[in-house]
Amino acid sequence: MPKKIYVGNLAYSVGDDELERLFAPYGTVSSAKVIIDRYENRSKGFGFVEMEDDAAADAAIESLNGKENSGRQLKVSVARERSNRMNRDY
Repeated sequence: MPKKIYVGNLAYSVGDDELERLFAPYGTVSSAKVIIDRYENRSKGFGFVEMEDDAAADAAIESLNGKENSGRQLKVSVARERSNRMNRDY
């Protein structure tokens, strides 16, 4: 099962491909997705990466957390499961 990684403080110009290229030197990337605001149709400044190998994912987290990318200091950690959100049907 792939290990899911949270990547925060991304520059708004970073897309899925660039996010994947950032993690590729550490191992096989299963997926890389920058989260897009559905109303403004632009990056929310964070994304998720899934890597096949736990050791490679841990190495990427260790190396990239705090590293500068596109003028911003990345926040990289193991992704946590999202807790149930309140019903947003207004």
